[in-house]
Amino acid sequence: MLSSSIEYLKGVGPLRADILKKELNIFTFKDLLDHFPLRHIDKTIVNPISSVHPTSEYVQVAGTIISTSVIGENRAKRLVAKIRDASGEMDLVWFQGIHWIQKGLQVGQAYLVFGRAGFFNGVPQITHPEMEPWDPSRAGGKAFLEPVYPSTEKLKAKNLGGRQLGKLTYSLLASLKEADLPENLPDSFIKEFNFPSRFEAYSQIHFPSSELAYKQARERLVFEELFIAQLRLALIRLQRHRYSKGVVFAQVGKLFNNFYHNYLPFELTGAQKRVLKEIRQDMAQGKQMNRLLQGDVGSGKTMVALLSMLLSADNGFQSSLMAPTEILATQHYHGISELLKDMPVQVALLTGSTKAAERRRILKGLEEGEIHFIIGTHAILEDKVKFHSLGLAIIDEQHRFGVAQRAKLWKKAAIPPHILVMTATPIPRTLAMTAYGDLDYSVIDELPPGRQPITTVHRYEHARASVMDFIRAEIDKGRQAYIIFPLIEESEKLDLENLMRGYENVKAFFPEPKFWISMVHGRQAPDVKETNMQRFVQNDTHIMVSTTVIEVGVNVPNATVMVIESAEKFGLSQLHQLRGRVGRGADKSFCILLTGPKITNDARERLKTMCSTNDGFLIAEKDLELRGPGDIEGTRQSGLLNFKLADILQDKSWLDAAKQRAQLLIETDPTLDLPLHQRLKGYLQMQKGKLAWSKIS
Repeated sequence: MLSSSIEYLKGVGPLRADILKKELNIFTFKDLLDHFPLRHIDKTIVNPISSVHPTSEYVQVAGTIISTSVIGENRAKRLVAKIRDASGEMDLVWFQGIHWIQKGLQVGQAYLVFGRAGFFNGVPQITHPEMEPWDPSRAGGKAFLEPVYPSTEKLKAKNLGGRQLGKLTYSLLASLKEADLPENLPDSFIKEFNFPSRFEAYSQIHFPSSELAYKQARERLVFEELFIAQLRLALIRLQRHRYSKGVVFAQVGKLFNNFYHNYLPFELTGAQKRVLKEIRQDMAQGKQMNRLLQGDVGSGKTMVALLSMLLSADNGFQSSLMAPTEILATQHYHGISELLKDMPVQVALLTGSTKAAERRRILKGLEEGEIHFIIGTHAILEDKVKFHSLGLAIIDEQHRFGVAQRAKLWKKAAIPPHILVMTATPIPRTLAMTAYGDLDYSVIDELPPGRQPITTVHRYEHARASVMDFIRAEIDKGRQAYIIFPLIEESEKLDLENLMRGYENVKAFFPEPKFWISMVHGRQAPDVKETNMQRFVQNDTHIMVSTTVIEVGVNVPNATVMVIESAEKFGLSQLHQLRGRVGRGADKSFCILLTGPKITNDARERLKTMCSTNDGFLIAEKDLELRGPGDIEGTRQSGLLNFKLADILQDKSWLDAAKQRAQLLIETDPTLDLPLHQRLKGYLQMQKGKLAWSKIS
């Protein structure tokens, strides 16, 4: 019944069905049931007219129409009907559709009237009320709270506004029986949380008999939605752990030990050691590793990646490290080559601007197995790139790469390589549980010794001169500074003009030849960009003026000041990423957020958060709160976050409960064969295309 096409619902038909499909993605009866109300209006109570006073908001009255008249001329023309109950009289007023409404109104007829109360010349009135004929022998108003549904302008034009959707849903629910919405959760959950039945929950979420009934129905359906999503992720993980093949890295060999004992530039932190151990265990089991490694900017993820690559080489396998930009790939290449310069390991760099002869040499070296580590951009994914034996693929800054691109890496070896995904954009725990629930998860949550926290301040435009004086004082100590401009406009041309104006201003404060300035932006040729970057990296220039292209990766330990112009135009995670470009050496570093005098409350909240904490995870949680999960960088393209009802912020406690129960259930009954899990298994099998059940049952 619920899979029936929506056009077969009484009152819909082919034309309305067409627009419901286009506007709201409602194709079946079940889709209409899952189109939940935004809120409810309480029409269960009928107010006496005498109780309406100037502070009343929405009121519902019932009485008899005693007169109607049209008053005024032209634009002031209005229809006024007087309605009377046992306690008094009030006016009902219409400014539009007068002729049509007047035809429908009958003097002497009783009506139930709802709307926003107002007063005119001391007389209570409702403008453009909602009305329906009323039976005076009936006490009270509606038997349930009336739902308000999301609709669209196109639907309203076809007479399918919120109220009409409500009528359709009401008639659909009236035609359903318990058997049409069978239970899918185990009895133990229903008992534990005191949930209503599934049928009852659907009835009460649309047409609740009280606020409490609505709350209980919503909680039941939210838990169900989160639990099914978590169960799916747990099954995918189980399937991978059980069925996926992975190359076995059985030994910790000479390369790893030699580097660890003789060339490691600093002692690893406890967090780095813990993560490395997790990775080593993953890669030794003969199952494919799929691990997400999160660590704040500068927490030492690259060192963990390098040690993992050495493990791979010790076991006779090649590794690839893919970064989202040439600048970042080049930097990884230089950093890793420098660390390995005295070791018998071949490292190569492959990007879009690698020259043809060098490219041929690299492709040959990879295919013959002479090159151990390849570092590069998307260029690594090209079909021409073939490996002798790829064992480990590392992806830096995950949110820049889609799932499909990861899958291309899998195909580069007979047995899919181990995958390590790294990100410096901290993903809040709630989001990680839903968006990345199928990946195993490691966090580096401490900074290397010797790093000092960055001091962040917010300054308004009028303090610009003192900010520039501060930069000058730091440069006099031998330090360097970044000045970052936002990409504001849709147009690159305007962005460039904005940057050029900024550059000229900076030059006015820091004249050559006493000060040298590098400028980097997206429209420069790669070699110009590279040269300007390198001059700053090598301390040839004092200041780097740039757009956000330097957001990921550039590592200049000598830079101690980061000035972010028009900081109110940046999102929280981007501000945090940019700030992470300083504080990479042992010196005290500063981040100055410059804004115009007028900023929105949201922007003020973001800047306050930045000034109060350096903790990327706190910032990510705040970002999620301010922007909502849909906008967060890094969320997967898998639709796992398209919950119909659940809100991962508001329903965080239910998400925790759902995850916990899903994990426990999979541990005790991985194939869902126990009698008490049969209906859950049946429900999942009916959800076509959502999971490869053949591998589980």
